[in-house]
Amino acid sequence: MNRAEVTEQIIEAKIRKGIRWADVADELGASKEWVTTACLGQMTLSAGQAEKIAGIFDLPRTAVAVLQTPPVRGQSEAAMASDPLIYRLREIVAVYGPTIKELIHEDFGDGIMSAIDFRLTLNRREDPKGDRVEIVLNGKYLPYPGA
Repeated sequence: MNRAEVTEQIIEAKIRKGIRWADVADELGASKEWVTTACLGQMTLSAGQAEKIAGIFDLPRTAVAVLQTPPVRGQSEAAMASDPLIYRLREIVAVYGPTIKELIHEDFGDGIMSAIDFRLTLNRREDPKGDRVEIVLNGKYLPYPGA
């Protein structure tokens, strides 16, 4: 059993059982964003977290070990490139990325936003013109060496 197979089983069970990511996050005591990322195969779970996930999604015992192994992140690039929502997120980075980079350098200096010490928050905001998607990317600033 590999990570992709475990992810497929999680998604199948989520649909079959009508599970919400926020409910899984509550069970694990973690954010819905992190738990969803982990269940989709992009994070390593602790033994306790893997056991809980296996129980929630009725996974076989072998899945517990798979969930604890470091993943190959970004492994489904080809499939993601054709998904309209992911394509739009990439378009946003393509358009606003240079602006974000420029403003980070202006406010912090020569460096980057960490993707390791990082938090993602996604919220729905009601708006009379149509509900809004709010995405907050919160990463630690890391100066380049010698900067």
